[in-house]
Amino acid sequence: MNPSQVISDVKGKFDAAVAHYGEQLKSLRTGRASAAMLDGVTVEAYGSPMPLNQVANISAPEAQLLQITPFDPSNIQAIASAIRDNPNLGLNPSDDGRVVRVPIPALTEERRRDIVKQLGAKQEDAMIAVRNIRRDALDAVEQAKKDKEIGEDDAKRYSQQVEDAMNTTRGQIEVASKAKEQEIMTV
Repeated sequence: MNPSQVISDVKGKFDAAVAHYGEQLKSLRTGRASAAMLDGVTVEAYGSPMPLNQVANISAPEAQLLQITPFDPSNIQAIASAIRDNPNLGLNPSDDGRVVRVPIPALTEERRRDIVKQLGAKQEDAMIAVRNIRRDALDAVEQAKKDKEIGEDDAKRYSQQVEDAMNTTRGQIEVASKAKEQEIMTV
């Protein structure tokens, strides 16, 4: 394999890992209502589990309220129970027969700290994924060196490029985490 191709692949994978981490951060609760909070909710509709956003329209008309309008009103009870039964959310929805309203309670200091711990776990998962990508890239460079495709100097240069990309990615993840932690801890 061409080592310069490995470097560009690594940078693409690092960017994908950062983007995935950003998507995971959206699902963490802050004090404000966000439609992304309900991204992981699956609803039992039409005899099979479906993502909530495929059976309803989710909006946040107020800072402390989510409003879910089902495409088919017969799914309203299933939507309400799916949100109520999700232990990660801790929300109590109510429905009026047409829409489901989910009030977002203010976070207590203890709950904020729990969410920051979840943030730390998600950050560590992202860093593990990034380290695995780096290891695979360094292994590919090392293999190219063993196969005499590249010399010792080129191997060092490619390895340094991988490390530089790793450090940049680590910085992006840490900046995103700090910003999210600040958002969570702000009352």
